[in-house]
Amino acid sequence: MNLSHHACSVLRLARPLLGGTCLLGLLLTARAEDPAWIEKSNAYAKVLLDATNGFQPEGASSQGFPGFDERIADLLPGVNARYRTAETAARDELERRALGETDPLVRQDLEILIKAASDDLTTNRLQEKNLLPYVDVGQLVYLGEFGLLQSDINPARRPAALKRLKLYTGLEPGTTPITELAKARYAEAATDPKLLGSFKDRVEQSLANTERYIAGIRKLFTEYKLDQLDGAPAALAALEQQLKDYAAWTQATVLPRTRTDFRQPAEIYADNLKAVGLDIPPEELMHKALVAFGEIRNEMKSLAPLVAKEHGFADPDYRAVIRELKRDQLTKDQVEPYYHEVIGHIEDIIRREGIVTLPDRAMNMRLASEAENAVQPAPHMQPPRLVDNKGERGTFVLTTGNPPKVGGATQFYDDFTFKASAWTLTAHEGRPGHELQFSAMVERGVSQARTIFAFNSVNVEGWALYAEAEMKPFEPLDGQLIALQHRLMRAARAFIDPMLNLGLMTRERAHDILTQDVCISEPMAKQEIDRYTFRMPGQATAYFYGYIKLMELRTATEIALGPKFNRQAFNDFIIGEGLLPPALLAKSVQERFIPSQRAK
Repeated sequence: MNLSHHACSVLRLARPLLGGTCLLGLLLTARAEDPAWIEKSNAYAKVLLDATNGFQPEGASSQGFPGFDERIADLLPGVNARYRTAETAARDELERRALGETDPLVRQDLEILIKAASDDLTTNRLQEKNLLPYVDVGQLVYLGEFGLLQSDINPARRPAALKRLKLYTGLEPGTTPITELAKARYAEAATDPKLLGSFKDRVEQSLANTERYIAGIRKLFTEYKLDQLDGAPAALAALEQQLKDYAAWTQATVLPRTRTDFRQPAEIYADNLKAVGLDIPPEELMHKALVAFGEIRNEMKSLAPLVAKEHGFADPDYRAVIRELKRDQLTKDQVEPYYHEVIGHIEDIIRREGIVTLPDRAMNMRLASEAENAVQPAPHMQPPRLVDNKGERGTFVLTTGNPPKVGGATQFYDDFTFKASAWTLTAHEGRPGHELQFSAMVERGVSQARTIFAFNSVNVEGWALYAEAEMKPFEPLDGQLIALQHRLMRAARAFIDPMLNLGLMTRERAHDILTQDVCISEPMAKQEIDRYTFRMPGQATAYFYGYIKLMELRTATEIALGPKFNRQAFNDFIIGEGLLPPALLAKSVQERFIPSQRAK
């Protein structure tokens, strides 16, 4: 955990998947029916969790750990040094215990835990060495409150949101407003002239989002009837004033030291790539992605005339066909019903074709609020509580637009609200994609080492793109074309992100590729470029790389098993392994899945 990225743990309340270097993530507890080795492994994971959870309690409570609902992020003096001391002691203890561990599965999990801690410590040091610690406090507070105020949260836990708000605002005796703590940590570091300020666009977007977060928190308190509880009006008023004062301080103090070059130091960008699971040089990834980009575009050129003929479009070029498909936009009140209709069709296909085992629980889907758009402008899966889950379900959240930096209304997308787009987006965020990943972990149980600490975006996003590919042959022709368009975007990400960050491409050229060749809207293109340059540099490369690694593993398994290959058994095995990175996943397939299938 690094102060400049302190909100990362809290961001997982809204998005499970998608990058970042915080340790706290996707958490599971051992259940009565779990094998003994999982219980033993989870006991080791607890050593590391106990050392780090107190620094990021919002994330811990959102996943169901008791005792954290009424605590907030640690921004007290010396936070980085204290965090490293605690994590180093936990890692060293695990190394000591590993010497005497004989169970091969538990030993593998111990190796995962030790590596995760070492990598996180490296990231912390790099961030502190290079970057000024500007905290987007509005986002942090909104997500901290959002983590307690959701429909699936036990109502008995919701009043803790008011206690948390009083802590954020310093209204509890002996506490300091979190805005003041964030200012103090920035001021301490700002005495070092070598430290880089934040990218200017990031800070400007944070300033523009202040009012959205204030409104979003008030809306949550009203929706869950906390706004009139004793102390709530005063706490809400205090927060509003404090966030406005923080915005004024940011304008006066932080903005002048921002940088106009979004590129991070090379060692930080390399660390970002490692953290999301990339184990090849970015140059090699770019070469693979460029080849795939050309091949996918050729496939789109072949399919587009068939779609044009089916719909009666005059121009068969894939760009023109996509533009025509986008003209038939769903109205706001039609979006959710239509997506739920598509979910039903997809589940019927999954069962009919034997693609993967579906859970009994239904799938949730809804549109994002304005504050959620500000936190995460891209569609995403909001995971269920994975610790001691009592039936809570994940939710596919469809974002509706990209908040502008300066005033005005949200810039609405047209990329996800036309009928042909619903198929592949549902396959990715819903079933058989992310939603099924999390459902499987909740219902089957996986060791914490293989979920929290082996987690990386390459594996998570690789499964979701693989799920898109599994569904594509059974979709309508226009749905297949949009599936290819989304795959084209992932290939584009895998060369645009590193090219931008290595100084090999301009933002203007990236914009043109995204809008002209990939055919996404202007607001969506802005969201993409923001993602590569300051939201999550490096993370977008994970989609393409995870996909090609999983497809490589699938094909190798088919070749090894021949007629004994069973698609449903393979897919069930993959999601049953949790969130293992490609190398460990391939090892499990080779050592366990293939022999078990050959024995049948």
